[in-house]
Amino acid sequence: MSISRRTAVRTARILGVASASAALALSAAGSALACNISEFSAEAKCDGTKGVIVVTDKDASGTPATVTVFLENNGADAKQVGSQDIIGSRSGETITFNEDWSPNAEYRIRVQAGKDKDHLIVDKDITPNLTTPSEGCAKDEPTPPTAPSSSPSPSESESASTPAEESDSPAPTPTPSQAESTAPAGAASNAPSPAAGESNLAETGANSNTGMIAGIAGALVVIGGGAVFFGMRRRGANSSR
Repeated sequence: MSISRRTAVRTARILGVASASAALALSAAGSALACNISEFSAEAKCDGTKGVIVVTDKDASGTPATVTVFLENNGADAKQVGSQDIIGSRSGETITFNEDWSPNAEYRIRVQAGKDKDHLIVDKDITPNLTTPSEGCAKDEPTPPTAPSSSPSPSESESASTPAEESDSPAPTPTPSQAESTAPAGAASNAPSPAAGESNLAETGANSNTGMIAGIAGALVVIGGGAVFFGMRRRGANSSR
């Protein structure tokens, strides 16, 4: 049975479309498996008190790559930290660079991937550049002060109690000197001393006996007056007899 020309043309078209679709699918698959700079990342970490830079490769195609790390200074390479080879995987492979980085330092990470060095698939920097944390790994923190014990040492207690005693206790009354203490006695000795009988008459106040003496004297006067009165009366009675 012969095939008509129309049928042959239709078959050719169908085969052409299928071939084109297969080519596009293979191209897309190849692009998906190709190494890409976006599959690389870098991070500054601490290994104890030392700094490290860790680069991760998540290239599912497993393309061999070379990673080089540079320390930047004002937009220029200050030094090359190191260079290592890596073959990535879908789950991610890492390489570590021992670099005791300083806080807020900047590093440039260059990635060159491809089996043929003359025809590299990737030859780019990880963007943006890596900036380290604002706090370094080695923290020079002062030793915390020891908590004071419940019973301080004698030296501490003396030093602590001395200001308190000076501030809380009243100032001691100054002791008068010998000259000051004897001065009143000398003044008293120069003044004329009162007679023994006049001492009570010259004194006044709560300790004076003037009132009692005046009362006794008044009582004696009354008794004496009564005795004179009765004596005179008795004498008059005797004379009348």
